[in-house]
Amino acid sequence: MQFRTVIPVLASSSPVDYHSRILSLGSCFAVNIAQKLSYYKFQNRCNPFGIIFNPVSIEKLISRAVKKDFFTEKDIFFHNDLWHCFEVHSELSNPNKEVFLDLLNQLVSETNQQITYSTHFLITYGTSWVYRKTENNQIVANCHKLPQKQFTKEILSIETIQNAIENTIVLIQSVNPEAKFTFTVSPVRHIKDGFVENQLSKAHLISAIHSNQKSKTETYNYFPSYEIMMDELRDYRFYTEDMLHPSALAVDYIWEKFKETTITPSVFTIMEELETIQKGLAHRPFNPNSESHLKFEINLRKKITKLESQYPFMKF
Repeated sequence: MQFRTVIPVLASSSPVDYHSRILSLGSCFAVNIAQKLSYYKFQNRCNPFGIIFNPVSIEKLISRAVKKDFFTEKDIFFHNDLWHCFEVHSELSNPNKEVFLDLLNQLVSETNQQITYSTHFLITYGTSWVYRKTENNQIVANCHKLPQKQFTKEILSIETIQNAIENTIVLIQSVNPEAKFTFTVSPVRHIKDGFVENQLSKAHLISAIHSNQKSKTETYNYFPSYEIMMDELRDYRFYTEDMLHPSALAVDYIWEKFKETTITPSVFTIMEELETIQKGLAHRPFNPNSESHLKFEINLRKKITKLESQYPFMKF
């Protein structure tokens, strides 16, 4: 007999529609959801500073952006032929120091604008485990493959995570008082930390998020990505080959839950139209010059033109 637990998910008090502007931040699962939002042409930006896993590092970048605290030479370092920054992902690293600093500070300015004008913030935490640089005791977002002896590893306490969440909210609301928040915990397990250590890490994140949620029901929502993955999607087919990351099937399942609880039903029809268009654009005809395909392209273009006239921000 098969049995599947159904995780109760509360609907957001401030659902997303096509007038919403969403800023997604956090772990790689934030990217999965952001890709779905982009597929359905929501106004969405994800991880301007790259994937960031822990709450303290996310708070630090939000603080930089809100206060326009620009990066200087003291914030970067050279290693393995590239300039890096401990606060951002290595995908941004660059062989040219001036280009790298310009890029980082351009991102600070752009993120400041995004924070100011976004209506919804989706923040996905991946882990409570962090690394500190021994020479200055600062928590880093990325070690950039420096020798392990230069860092110490620790787990953030529930209280520290609570403070990071609270500070993140206060910083954003200082420039955007109407901002709405959805917090979630990434369903990707960090097994390199250890099985028990991963569970402890996720438990700290979940406890901290729920502790903060009690006093912020109007602006603060929790979406149980981790719980859905662990308790509803327990079959091997819901994982990729590494048995850690959710498969495309699992991402689709969690997205449907997210859609049902976070997106207003009034736009579901538009989303269906967009899915038809996206599938049409991805279609590769056997005979592109046939009369039937030319008619298909004309009809597809009419649908695109209609949506672009209704929603000028949509680009195909």
